[in-house]
Amino acid sequence: MSTIPAMPESEVKVLLADDDPAMLRLLAKWLESAGYRVRCVRDGFEAMEAIDEDCPQFLVTDWEMPEMDGLELCRWLRGRDLPCYVYTIILTVRSGSHDMVRGLESGADDFLKKPVDRGELLARMRAGMRVLELESRLSLLARSDPLTGLPTQRTLFDQGNTEWQRAKRYHFPVSCAMIDIDFFKRVNDTYGHAVGDEVIRRVAKTLTDNCRTSDLISRYGGEEFCALLPETSEKNAALWAERVREVIAATEIPVDRNNVRVTVSIGVSQLLDDTESVEALVDMADQALMVAKQSGRDRVVAYQSIGQFAQLRLAAKTPGLLFSGLPARSVMTHTVASLRQDDPVGRAARYFLRYRFNAAPVVDDEGKLVGILAEKDVMAIMLWPHWWATRISDIMKRNVVAYDEETPVLSIYEFLCRVAIRSVVIVKDGRPTGMISRGSLLRWFVNSLSYDPSSTDEEAPACDISLPPPRQRLATTARSLADAAAHLEMDLCNEEVDVVPCVVGGASRLQELTNDLLAYSRYAENTAED
Repeated sequence: MSTIPAMPESEVKVLLADDDPAMLRLLAKWLESAGYRVRCVRDGFEAMEAIDEDCPQFLVTDWEMPEMDGLELCRWLRGRDLPCYVYTIILTVRSGSHDMVRGLESGADDFLKKPVDRGELLARMRAGMRVLELESRLSLLARSDPLTGLPTQRTLFDQGNTEWQRAKRYHFPVSCAMIDIDFFKRVNDTYGHAVGDEVIRRVAKTLTDNCRTSDLISRYGGEEFCALLPETSEKNAALWAERVREVIAATEIPVDRNNVRVTVSIGVSQLLDDTESVEALVDMADQALMVAKQSGRDRVVAYQSIGQFAQLRLAAKTPGLLFSGLPARSVMTHTVASLRQDDPVGRAARYFLRYRFNAAPVVDDEGKLVGILAEKDVMAIMLWPHWWATRISDIMKRNVVAYDEETPVLSIYEFLCRVAIRSVVIVKDGRPTGMISRGSLLRWFVNSLSYDPSSTDEEAPACDISLPPPRQRLATTARSLADAAAHLEMDLCNEEVDVVPCVVGGASRLQELTNDLLAYSRYAENTAED
């Protein structure tokens, strides 16, 4: 933990307030000869302006001054939120105990009788220095994390508000980075809390060693850190975060005869025109961090890359209760077959055309999820020479957001409402088993509403008058269902088609169409639409 060395007198600022010019000159000469930095003012109002402009460590003020006396100045001083404690000495000819009580209750720390003795003045200044050094140490304890010596979360917000106001006033960029140690609980469980503490200290040191003096690095809580980066855009903050991430991943922490390595996930955000506070800026970085963790950890994600969708709230009596307690495996669309990272892009193009999916998970040789490939990724390279021979691993997105099969659907729903990502991959033991998209959630939700016997006609979603009549929609869906079944039969008769992908993909399509058929049947007897 950091300690505060004794402050040399040459760095200690003293404000003298007295309406007697001769007294000001004498006191200033004595204090300056002792090494203090002195500023003189003639009354209480000038003293107030000087304190707001450049807060001193000491205030030496006369009791009797015109317009505002020393006691009023002390009361004003104690009501201010200042960057440091101001030790106050009152000069006075009064010596009665009643006067001393009044002065102390007004906020004075000490008194000095007139005529002033030079030796006594300097001795009382040295006594005040001991109080200020103790106050500084106590302040450091209150505002610093004892394990790392970094500022605490409260300090971050206190100083961050000042930086946020400056950035707003002068239109400077300011960014925030939220850093989380990946799988930190495993470190504690495997090596013990002493090693966990050492990991936290090493990460903290790496962060401070790789930042500027203007940056503020704080321990946010547990294994999380927060960095406030003044005059830094989100793009540059992401570059800084990526550099820090690489350094931490390469750092070996010796434990007994072993070396422990950890990685971190980082989310970054930038102050936007509609960012209302530094707390909101931190929350944006926290949302980006959540995406980084859900997409595989050990990576950096920028907030503006995931969008700015507001999280939707569900009222207690809304149909959203249908999602309550439901696991992801109950809603997901089953994966037809995963693409392999070493496969050519041409195979992926045929996959998308055959099974009518617009995205698919990518796996390694062991079947573990390593990325995701979308139709637009393929389209982006279609004008390249020999694009079909390009490896999928060269163009896939590695920041794939994955959830376990047992994850509550409501958590995935809230995530997809908040970010620009359209779908997530569902996994079991690290292997993809399905996907949940906005479309599949909407389909399941509407169909479940239709089947819910407790819902009334008024509660059910109204049919859009621009759509075809229910019977026509039923007929169209039935034809699509028949076509899908015929297409499945043709594929099964084709010896060159893989059986498992063919059956899973065909069955998924038939299931979706059957759900649509059942959903539309709810309105089949609505004669107003016929």
